[in-house]
Amino acid sequence: MSASKRVLIAEDSSVIQNLARKILEFQNYDITAVKNGEQVLQILEKEDFSILLLDINMPVMDGMECVRRVRALPEKEKAAVPIVAITGNAKNYTEEEFKTAGFNDVLVKPLNFDRLVEVVNQLTDK
Repeated sequence: MSASKRVLIAEDSSVIQNLARKILEFQNYDITAVKNGEQVLQILEKEDFSILLLDINMPVMDGMECVRRVRALPEKEKAAVPIVAITGNAKNYTEEEFKTAGFNDVLVKPLNFDRLVEVVNQLTDK
């Protein structure tokens, strides 16, 4: 069996961050959590992840800006990591805008945790 898959969660809500962490840890994922997109970019400089979960509305740097910056990284492998948007404001963006920004999928709040696990499993089992 391969090393555990690493998930980076960027979410400014501690409640959602902790619930997602517990659910994904139960599925044997190794979780790292941060509060904004700038922290995502800082940690990606040093570490590799199997998937990123990005809240759209975060302080400092939001999910839309963060996904564009990740996709523009010089290391092809890091730039190609699967990225899932987490949003409570899905109606503010079209599915096309999420895809164009570089997201692989979108999860709408309130989070359906079965769907969270399903999407993370799908995108990390490629």
